Amino acid sequence: MSRFRSLAPWAAAMAALMAAGSARAEGMDQAISDIVGPIVNPIVSTIFYSVPVAGTQFPLIVGWLIIAAVVFTFYFGFVQFRLFGHAVRLVKGDYTDPKDEGEVSHFQALATALSGTVGLGNIAGVAVAVSLGGPGATFWMILAGLLGMASKFCECTLGVKYRNVNADGSISGGPMYYLSKGFAENGKAGLGKILAIFFAICAIGGSIGGGNMFQANQSYQQAVNVTGGDASFLIGYGWLFGLVMAAIVGMVIIGGIKSIARVTEKLVPMMAVIYVIAALIILGFNFSAIPAAFGAIIEGAFAPVAVGGGIVGVLIQGFKRAAFSNEAGIGSAAIAHSAVKTSQPATEGIVALLEPFIDTVVICTMTALVIVITGAYQVEGLGGVQLTSYAFETAFPWFPYVLALAVLMFAFSTMLSWSYYGLKAWTYLFGESKGAEIVYKLIFLAFVVIGSSMSLGPVIDFSDAMIFAMSIANIIGLYYLMPVVKRELSQYLAKLKSGEIAPIDKETKRQNA
Repeated sequence: MSRFRSLAPWAAAMAALMAAGSARAEGMDQAISDIVGPIVNPIVSTIFYSVPVAGTQFPLIVGWLIIAAVVFTFYFGFVQFRLFGHAVRLVKGDYTDPKDEGEVSHFQALATALSGTVGLGNIAGVAVAVSLGGPGATFWMILAGLLGMASKFCECTLGVKYRNVNADGSISGGPMYYLSKGFAENGKAGLGKILAIFFAICAIGGSIGGGNMFQANQSYQQAVNVTGGDASFLIGYGWLFGLVMAAIVGMVIIGGIKSIARVTEKLVPMMAVIYVIAALIILGFNFSAIPAAFGAIIEGAFAPVAVGGGIVGVLIQGFKRAAFSNEAGIGSAAIAHSAVKTSQPATEGIVALLEPFIDTVVICTMTALVIVITGAYQVEGLGGVQLTSYAFETAFPWFPYVLALAVLMFAFSTMLSWSYYGLKAWTYLFGESKGAEIVYKLIFLAFVVIGSSMSLGPVIDFSDAMIFAMSIANIIGLYYLMPVVKRELSQYLAKLKSGEIAPIDKETKRQNA
């Protein structure tokens, strides 16, 4: 009972916020900003603390993520390149044993984690990087994405290694568990518990803000834009839009990770294919301009013109976009990958290294190429989604409607995955019980409505800070536990070499499917 009493303040806060939603949106937005701003702004400033480097501001948290990615790349012997082909075979199910513990397949785990990263950052964030850093930012973005593959490998291997298999067969895993259990193995249980609790609190904050309210808000804004803008019939009905979206999200997340995975394994490939095909068509129309575009990217990376901070400024813009897009080192993906069916932790780390490649190297690069080839980044007064929309619109006048659909799909899938991340952080803090799960899911769905109805500037800034604060505890844990990962990888590769682990035959693979 004491556990549920501790949840009462959350339920009361939810009810109060829902009641406040009926007030005038403008006044409520300002009231929330006035109340929340002075509290959260110092926290946001601390997490995103920047130092001047060669005339431009460099957020230290981005350096924290990139340095870790470089360390893991060398420590694991460029695992992202050595085992890329094997990662594809694992996703295809060539080594799947349906008798292994877990809830989802390698492909479903990959799709669920990708649904949390492939989103508005790929559409709007890349446009910001190119508009501020020029075409050369694309080069550094790709490099950071390739390095981030090693971080994903490390954290997702640990996610499976230290996961909990509950009595009902469900899985709970992620940084909360490998921080607490991994440190305890070496006599540092207290430190591990502190890091795990810090991570869980930040994950809950990030799930409700950046993984929920921001997605709902941007979806509503995009829906308003394509239905007439200021004359849209949706003006003033953000709460209704939010209710509909909350109902749809609720129907999926009520079934847990298996239900989420069934949706994301279909939704993520579909939305990625739609977006990439549109980009490829534009590149096809402008095929002769592709060599010049790559030339501008390479030249801009090492000899930037009229960009603040010169080469360093361009590098920062590219690295920042990659870090904000693929979340390598944040630790969120390890929560989804922990639920995979496998007896070999290293297999899921190998699968996970595909995420930054798909998210940053493929999808973000497609966006950047379209923006560079069409010259949209040189148009004054455009930024974010508007810049990307303009670039695609040069070939397809109707593309803003496709982009609106893409934003909705990206936002929906992100909400699904982050609802699971937040839930696992919540149950880590409050215990594995149906009651705790229901309370969290109700809170999450309530904030879908709130996010659609309000423009919560300081709250969104705070939630972004929470997401990146997750990396502080997570990367400390990755550094401490990376010898464990190396040992798991060596054991797995030895079993592959000896034939103890071998690919299954086509008939068995068909039956597993």
